[in-house]
Amino acid sequence: MEFRLLGTVSVDTRTGPLPLGPAKRRSLLAALLLSANTPVPVARLTDFLWGEEPPPRARGVIQGHVSRLRALLTGAEAQAYGVELVTLGDAYVLRVPETLLDYQRFEELLMLARQQRSAADTVRMLDDALSLWQGPALGGTFTEGPLQAAAHTLEESRLATVEELARAYADLGEHHRAASVLRAEAVAHPMRESLAAALILALYRAGRQSEALDWFHRTRRLLADELGIDPGHELADAYALILRGGPRPGAAPAGGTDAAGASRAGTGPAEGAGTTAPPGPRVPAAHNPSVAPHPTDLLPRAPRGFHGRNAELAALTRAAAGEAPVCLVTGPAGVGKTSLALQWAHHNPGAFPDGRLFADLRGFSETGEPALIDVLREFLLALGVAPRRVPESVSAAAALFRSLTDRRRLLVVLDNARDSATVRALLPGGTDCVTLVTSRNRLEGLIASDAARPVPLGILEPQDGTALLAGVLGEERILAEPVAARRLAELCGGLPLALRVTAARLAGRPQWTLAGLADELADERGRLTFLDVDDTGVSAALRLTVQQLPADAVRQLARLGHHPGGHFDPYTCAALAGTDPAAAAAALERLGSAHLVTETAPGRWVLHDLVRLYARGLDPASGAEALVDVLDHYIATALAAADTAEPGGEPCFVLPEGYRPAAVRDFADRAAAMHWLATERDDLARAAVAARGAGLHDRAWRIILLQWPQVVWRVRDSWAPLLELALDSARAKQDLYAESRVLNLLGWVLTEEGRTAEALTLLERSPGLAQQAGDRLGEATALINLAVVQAGQGELDRALEGCGRAVVLAREEEDRHTEMLALQHLARLQLSAQRPGDALGSARTALALGPEHEEAARRSLLLAVSGEARLALGEEDEGILLLDRAAEEAEHAGYDEGAVRALEALLRVSARAEYRTRHALALRRLTDGG
Repeated sequence: MEFRLLGTVSVDTRTGPLPLGPAKRRSLLAALLLSANTPVPVARLTDFLWGEEPPPRARGVIQGHVSRLRALLTGAEAQAYGVELVTLGDAYVLRVPETLLDYQRFEELLMLARQQRSAADTVRMLDDALSLWQGPALGGTFTEGPLQAAAHTLEESRLATVEELARAYADLGEHHRAASVLRAEAVAHPMRESLAAALILALYRAGRQSEALDWFHRTRRLLADELGIDPGHELADAYALILRGGPRPGAAPAGGTDAAGASRAGTGPAEGAGTTAPPGPRVPAAHNPSVAPHPTDLLPRAPRGFHGRNAELAALTRAAAGEAPVCLVTGPAGVGKTSLALQWAHHNPGAFPDGRLFADLRGFSETGEPALIDVLREFLLALGVAPRRVPESVSAAAALFRSLTDRRRLLVVLDNARDSATVRALLPGGTDCVTLVTSRNRLEGLIASDAARPVPLGILEPQDGTALLAGVLGEERILAEPVAARRLAELCGGLPLALRVTAARLAGRPQWTLAGLADELADERGRLTFLDVDDTGVSAALRLTVQQLPADAVRQLARLGHHPGGHFDPYTCAALAGTDPAAAAAALERLGSAHLVTETAPGRWVLHDLVRLYARGLDPASGAEALVDVLDHYIATALAAADTAEPGGEPCFVLPEGYRPAAVRDFADRAAAMHWLATERDDLARAAVAARGAGLHDRAWRIILLQWPQVVWRVRDSWAPLLELALDSARAKQDLYAESRVLNLLGWVLTEEGRTAEALTLLERSPGLAQQAGDRLGEATALINLAVVQAGQGELDRALEGCGRAVVLAREEEDRHTEMLALQHLARLQLSAQRPGDALGSARTALALGPEHEEAARRSLLLAVSGEARLALGEEDEGILLLDRAAEEAEHAGYDEGAVRALEALLRVSARAEYRTRHALALRRLTDGG
């Protein structure tokens, strides 16, 4: 039995073709075959058959055609060939082996032809591929809409194959045969410039220069008459080569570095030309050694000990050959989807000269998915966008990503996707880009909306599982016990994770026999295949591994199962297990050697989600205690980071009841502290969510509020949702102190985001709450933030009154940091109220509070206010001097926003070229992110 789409749609059997009947039925069959082994919804089939105007009874008509096709296939004993037409809900799927599809065999032959080293072998395989065509694709169908597009895609593939065949003939020196295969297609497709250019070169190299020139002028006139355009680069280069009398066959070095060869490989200029040939199709790096990997490369390292999966790798290559392809690797947990994706991605770096991006979407991780804006930000930064120019909204960032990738040849790997919507937001815009997605779900929505090509991944066959074991243990050990090795592979359920853990145990114990371990594995209860609960086989293998670990490593693993975050370091592990960082680091090394944890960066580890499930079951009763320990660890570390980053800031709260701190890292300087806060942001957020879920509200709001230095530094970095969680926890505890403090920070964030009305509503409540709680410094901070919003709303008098009250409160509490902050804002408000004398006095008082080596940014702002006040008082020389000093201090501290503000004030009163140059440089640093 054979299904044909490369010509008239038909089904050939031993007794002849099946009587398919009318065009609608052939169209239905074609639609199902184009998505073979994938469910096709009735709505999609309706589009295939009728386009935008289906009849009222379209569903009934489709059901009738499906019934007739099913009867025809049953009568032809299709089931014996593995062919079955199945109904799945509101969709139909035609299950058929790929070997029975002519277009799949065509693609397979193309792939094999491109891997041949001999041009003669390439010619034979391309001839075989083209022989499968028996006329225009999808003949006898309703060729409009989607079917017309599919037929066009298939035809484009055929024409590209003809061009490849001609190039192979040229490599053999058979230019007459190259011209022969090209001429027929060039006549049928007169405006396909690549065909015309290839034919012109073939004729010229065959010694038929006159014919070559005639064909060029014929094509040039046709393009001008029909399309009103001039010949493109390929045609122009071919014409120039003939006019220059470029080398004929034999003059070019072996392998062909002539114009056609340069165009084919995209590696150099045309013969004797000063221009570069247009880029050709993707060429494996092994065939094009001049291609070097692009520095934009986020891929993790290639998997070690990868075995088998040849069919799936070939399927990925076929799936990636289309226009803007989306390749979808699906399968159960632990089956090796990520390894397959990375193996394929690393195999051919030259195919993606513009780079390779990677993101773990954590769609099936208990730690939660990353925010789309964070993934897009990482991609945009990798593509060269300055941090300050990354949009803040998902839609704007996605649009910029699509725009930047529109004309690139880029690979995007999206690992562990949970749903189609998440993937759609991360798809690149270029037709030459390839997107590779892995998921435990089938993501049929992505197949329907973006023509994703699924590559299902099942368990490893026993021979591949045995090869995986051999890669770890060595061939000699496997050959010594081949039956036991195969039995081990079968008992591990074909899951690579289980096989690797088992191999790790055997590798560390050379005295153990494979048969002995296989007997032990055979006694395990509840062993299921990957179609059952997909972590059962892994759990059995992990139990055997853990039995061999020392007690401290087992305790560490058990406590790691209760860690709410995605990453951990020795300090976090020490807090969880009640040990010290050195002991925790040693335990992590033992767990790492057993392949139970993975080190992603020096001192930074992750736990596979299946291992996490197993580890949590080792000591389920310790979950509550472990959570409190890790929350208190985060509180202690965040306190140290905040104190190092902002040494002048006041402690924002007393420690929670029952607080049990463990060892805390030291931060060498502000940069190290801010780096920790930025790196741990996601895990701190997950810890806060876990705290709230466990009713530990006193820990939840503290963990969030302690990130205030990072909030201030990156105020527009989507902090509002996290602060709203902190507000809920503060209110759940009926803690007026906490509620006021969170309202202060949240109100300021909303102000900076332009959500002034919401900010005002929150900030108006904060001073009263702080007063009720007896938090006078919190009340002062609340009054300052409220004053900023009130001034923006035109309520300058109320803002001045509130800021003045904040100065008094801070002074009474003898807190210089808060007093300096209040005076800074008061001076700015007084300047806005046309009271330059008062503003100058407030600024002087504030500057006297802080040592000159501290508060560089605030000193710059205060000096700028002082300078503007002097100018308003008519003291121009003194004002310019102060503004210049403010700009210098800001520049020295890297505070570009302050430098821009001071220099703009200077340029309003001075035309010095130095100020213009400094302003331009500071503004460029600010807009370009440094």
